Formats: sequence, C-alpha cells, structure tokens
Amino acid sequence: MLAGKHILLIIGGGIAAFKSLDLIRRLRERGAAVTPVLTRAGEEFVTPLSVSALAGDKVYRDLFDLGDEAEMGHIQLSRVADLLVVAPATADLMAKMAQGHANDLASTLLLATDTPVLIAPAMNVRMWDHPATQRNLKTLRGDGISVVGPNEGDMACGEFGPGRMSEPLEIVAAIEAHLAEGPLKGKRILVTSGPTHEPIDPVRYIANRSSGAQGTAIARALAALGAEVIFVTGPADVPPPEGVEVIRVQTAQQMLEAVQGALPVDAGIFAAAVADWRVEGASDRKLKKSKDGLPTLSFAENPDILKTVSQLKKGRPGLVVGFAAETNDVVDHATAKRARKGCDWIVANDVSPETGIMGGGENAVTLISDMGAEDWPRMSKEAVARQLAERVARALG
Repeated sequence: MLAGKHILLIIGGGIAAFKSLDLIRRLRERGAAVTPVLTRAGEEFVTPLSVSALAGDKVYRDLFDLGDEAEMGHIQLSRVADLLVVAPATADLMAKMAQGHANDLASTLLLATDTPVLIAPAMNVRMWDHPATQRNLKTLRGDGISVVGPNEGDMACGEFGPGRMSEPLEIVAAIEAHLAEGPLKGKRILVTSGPTHEPIDPVRYIANRSSGAQGTAIARALAALGAEVIFVTGPADVPPPEGVEVIRVQTAQQMLEAVQGALPVDAGIFAAAVADWRVEGASDRKLKKSKDGLPTLSFAENPDILKTVSQLKKGRPGLVVGFAAETNDVVDHATAKRARKGCDWIVANDVSPETGIMGGGENAVTLISDMGAEDWPRMSKEAVARQLAERVARALG
C-alpha cells in the first residue's frame, strides 16, 4: 500500500525517538521512501548516522545549511512528500505547530508545507493532560492535523497514563489509512464506542453491557475506505482498531468533552452505549456495609451526547448517525428516538438476551432514515460495519 509513497519523517526530542528507528524500517519494508528530519533535541536520543543508515537517505538537521538550501530548500523539502509525519511529537513541537513558530528546520517545514501532516504525540502524562497541551491539540485538530495515539501505559519517567507514543506498527497503520485511496478519502469521521463507567465509589460503577465490538468494526471499515477516523471509546473489551486516532474515556461527561474537542467532522457515528444516569456525589471511599442498612444512592441524568451534537447550531456534522439498542418494539422506539434526538439516521437492533447480540459476534439491525425503516439480515458485526461505511460514503459523496 505504501509502495512509491514518500514520507517526510520529523523526529522530535523525547525518549520515544528510539521507536522512530523501527518506524523507518517498517515503512521501507512496505516500499515507502523516508526522508528524515532530526531536531537538535532528537539528536540527544538517536544519532544522525543510525537514522541515515536505516532511511537510506541524508538526514536533514539545520535550517541554515547553505548546501541544503541550494540543493532543495526547506520550502521544497516540505512539499515533495506525500505525508509529513512527526514521531515523536513532543509537547514543544506541538506548541510550535499550534502557535505557528518557525525557529528551526522542523517547525519551518511544518509551517511551510501544504502537504497533510500526521503527528504521534509522546510526553509525560502530566504534560499531556496539561490544559496548554490540550488547547494546542484542539488547535491542531482544527487545522486539519491528523493524530495517532498517544497510548496509555508505563513511561520511562516511572509514571503511568496516557502519553506513550504509539507503537511503530500502529503509526504505519495510521499512515496507510491516511494515504489509502477510497470514497471517504479526505473525510473526517468521529466514532464513539464501548460503554461508559459511572463511578459509585472507587471500586464500583454503573455501566451498560457493551463490548465495543460494533463500534470498533465501524471505525475500521471507515478507515479502510480512506476516512480519517477519530475513535472515542469507553473502557471496552475489544481493543481499538489500528490506524485511527484513539481517545479513551471513562464517563459520559468525559465522552462528551472528547466529542466536542474532536469537532468539526464530516460525520459522527455514535455507537457507544452511554449510561443514561450517574451517581450524584459519588463517594471517594469504598462504601461499606453497615448496621443502618443499604446506602442510599441519588442519581443524576448524564449528558445526551447524540442530542447535543445533532442539535448544534454551528459545527454540526453533515451526517449524524445514532444507535438504538432496544429489547421490544425496536422500530417504534428507534423511530421516536431519531425524532427526539434530531439525528439523520438511527441504527436499531434488538439486544434481548436471547438474541446473543450484546457481546456477541453478530448483529441484526434496522437502518431508520428519512426513507423509512430498512431491515438488514443478521450478519457479522464486521459485515454490518462495512455496509454502514459504504452507506456513509454514498451519503457524503
């Protein structure tokens, strides 16, 4: 898929820079040409010699290299590639990109380019969670920058959380998806998936029975048709697909904030099984049995994500697709839900225990739109996803 493609790889200064060496190797295995740009900070982690040896090309390092300027120039260098990839994209590089700085070769290339850009963030969890980084991330998304990762896990600094750079094969999958030719190429689509967990106390929560399998399959099918996919997922059983931007959340409020932060998009597909209620004033300590009897829990209504997005006055996606998991009168309930929420389509299914659909590998859905209710035969969730993705492609075409 990458044969004949040209990737300009900018390597930022972070411990994750060592993964860029494997990334270069994986890209070249797939037939891509890689032109590396190494920042001064990046040289503290990987050497120009090792980068050059793996890339089979010269390493570009200095903005004011007269030889490079005479040979190609930073403007030309930024525009001959099919895709610019920043891996690792440090907090500093993201800030420079968001603010339009151009004080070194990497930032100048990124400001001068008219080529699509994909970043793979990598930094300490506190830096990633910092409001400044999140503001910069929102700005970059709004500018059309694609994002892969970061992952959650142990870090070199000894902390745990989001901030680990995606693995090389995950970045390769994102590059392949970005460069894929298909009817959804150039379209940005949001998919929500999985359940939400609403805490009762630190060890208990309220949730829906959702594995995340259908949402994951939909995200994968959209990416296969060339879409840039932002995948917002609750704590699902099924791992997220490769090659898409993954945003992990726990609660409905966090999911709403992630969805709002991902806008604007061309389409939104809301497959998540969001809990309707949360415990008001969840305890910060484990609730104990007592002689006074059972604890009293007060509930509050969670935000309605589908309705919120469907009824946006500004920035509403061109196509909004909701899901309705019902146990009786499926079409009637789903039709009423579509009218109440204001979405364009509803994908309805019967999740009664005897169907085996909730948590299973198959689904039987009814697509409800202005054209009425269309029953689809029972099939694998992957087949449902492919059929839905093709419908989305036609609608956005």
